[in-house]
Amino acid sequence: QVQLVESGGGLVQAGGSLRLSCAASGSIFKLNDMGWYRQAPEKQRELVASITSGGSTNYADSVKGRFTISRDNAKSTVYLQMNSLKAEDTAVYYCAANARLKILGPVYDYWGQGTQVTVSS
Repeated sequence: QVQLVESGGGLVQAGGSLRLSCAASGSIFKLNDMGWYRQAPEKQRELVASITSGGSTNYADSVKGRFTISRDNAKSTVYLQMNSLKAEDTAVYYCAANARLKILGPVYDYWGQGTQVTVSS
């Protein structure tokens, strides 16, 4: 099994910054893509940003230029630096990871518990 533990959420004023972290632990053979999703009240969960094990990144249009995703493979940790935050960024942010537990074994998707980000206008 893989556990994803998020930290760094909180309350911030519009225009401010927050940094989310997500550490993966467990019996992992290889961590593949990692990413951040968010879900606002009464809205569907959406991809915010993702990063491959090689460092290639992908961002939702709504956060391009404001958010930066990065990862430390040695620490099995992914980060999301969020700058110039807006009220519409308010949501529960979830960490996700795709991992293989055994050599030649199947890959599975794992999710963190979520961390609340609230941006006051």
